[in-house]
Amino acid sequence: MRILAVTAMLWALAGCAGPGSGTAASPEEAKAYVKNLGLSEVNMEAKESFGGQQLVEITGKISNKGGKSLRKVELTCVFHDPYNQVVLREVVPIVRADRGGLKQGETKPFRLPFDTIPNSWNQAMPGMVIAGVVFE
Repeated sequence: MRILAVTAMLWALAGCAGPGSGTAASPEEAKAYVKNLGLSEVNMEAKESFGGQQLVEITGKISNKGGKSLRKVELTCVFHDPYNQVVLREVVPIVRADRGGLKQGETKPFRLPFDTIPNSWNQAMPGMVIAGVVFE
């Protein structure tokens, strides 16, 4: 399986924060803050699940080099076929408040399991972009 470089950039910001759930960043705030977030040690591994289904797992670390603590960071993963057509686009949280969020200066591991990738997938690392940021 070939692993490609991961590019993290702002793609879109979706959703609103409810009471007590932090402050969803405006698109301008998120775009300005995303330069403080870094993905590293990103790896992809495919395994067969107990049911014989393919399970693709992406692991890595996210770092917050900015001055704000984060309750939530969402990542959009885009899988392509050999013709570079999108076969799956999924938004997944890599930082969550129920797991302690991500404080300023902190680095945390993440694990993203995927078991619904179509067989037409090109077996390459998906495109990964930061899709949403919620501040403390």
